[in-house]
Amino acid sequence: MQSLTRSTPRLLSRRLLTLRPQQFRCASRYSSPDARPSTLVAPTEPFTFRTPDASLATPHPEINPYDAAALRTAALEKRRYHLQRMRFAGIGLVLSLLMTAGVVWNVDLDQMGPVEGTGKKTGGLRADAPSGAGQTFQGKEVKVLGRGEGKKILAKVEGEEGEVELVETGTSSVPHFPRTIRIPAAAGEEQYTLLGLGIRTVSFLSIQVYVAGMYVRTADLSKLQAQLIHTVNPMASTLIPSEQESLRTALLDPTRSAELWQSILSASPEIHTAWRVVPTRNTDFAHLRDGWVTGIGKRTAEARQLAAAAPALPAGQVKAISQYEAEDFGLAMKGFMSLFAGGKAPKGSVMILSRKGNGVLDVWFQEKAPSGAPDESSVAKAGSKTEVKLLGSVGDDRISRLIWMNYLGGEKVSSEAARKGVAEGCVTFAGRPVGSGEGMVS
Repeated sequence: MQSLTRSTPRLLSRRLLTLRPQQFRCASRYSSPDARPSTLVAPTEPFTFRTPDASLATPHPEINPYDAAALRTAALEKRRYHLQRMRFAGIGLVLSLLMTAGVVWNVDLDQMGPVEGTGKKTGGLRADAPSGAGQTFQGKEVKVLGRGEGKKILAKVEGEEGEVELVETGTSSVPHFPRTIRIPAAAGEEQYTLLGLGIRTVSFLSIQVYVAGMYVRTADLSKLQAQLIHTVNPMASTLIPSEQESLRTALLDPTRSAELWQSILSASPEIHTAWRVVPTRNTDFAHLRDGWVTGIGKRTAEARQLAAAAPALPAGQVKAISQYEAEDFGLAMKGFMSLFAGGKAPKGSVMILSRKGNGVLDVWFQEKAPSGAPDESSVAKAGSKTEVKLLGSVGDDRISRLIWMNYLGGEKVSSEAARKGVAEGCVTFAGRPVGSGEGMVS
């Protein structure tokens, strides 16, 4: 019994003694006073649930100040440590500067000022105006009728009867696109109807470059409807919902979209189309030209890869030169690039690429309209500050076809948002009877 009493405290763990630091051990007549003094047993180290670190428990050995090799090694380790800290700090500084520059580059400061004045106070309460109210479209006042899906955005045309219907683009830099535009032709002006639009962005920061919208000559809407409908159902005059979904899938598929638009662009009778490009920030002609030239280069490279993968010809036969390797195509490319020699394209200016029925490409440019300017929905206002300028034409249809295909068909396009917008517009027109598209455009 006496040995059991003496061994019991020894069986207690150090953790239990730590949790009970106020326990006293007093000597008794059954124990030796020298072996068990009457003292407070305090824990040797604080209680913790962490696993003890051997490296922390073992102190670093002191360096002999007379040992040159040890001093040199310690100096190198210290220098390596501080260099690593400096590298991490430099990387963090660069990333912070890049993120700040990206945010500043994408913020439209022009749209941040009048935010507080968009509403009206009525009887002490604030009545928020509809989205788009108080804005201008190329110098014209914008008014909004209705709300929700049935909302219509109109711009008053000074000096003429009627108004221009606008479509929201999704960016505050270029908030609206006209539903219809007029482009000069041999017999005056021709009306074009918006099919779809989207924003072109670059880099992983999604920096906005411009808004691009595809237009179709209003007189050719029925031809486009027939082409789209007969692609899915050759016997139908309109598409049912399931067929519309099949058309949407085909327009967004990399392979089928290229085949579909190739057939439409080379169809007979030809369909007149145009791209309206509006920069979201100040740029120049060379920057816009480089984007289109890069797209043409990618398409021609793909064509050369397909030609190289073709089976070899029998002995004695010479392989034909690709249409994109011929000399006339190189001359056409030089002519296209020469159209954009010099010139500025400020934010809000308009660049129009129109493709005629025979594939001829016309390039138009229109300066940004000042406040209070006359009708800018037309691109033919002789003598006005916003008079359109014909930069030139390219007669080779391969140039215009490659630019159009760079927006509409293939795996990688210049603007995926623009392709989706055009696809939705095509599905909408294909869901109506052939010939009803012209009647819906006022």
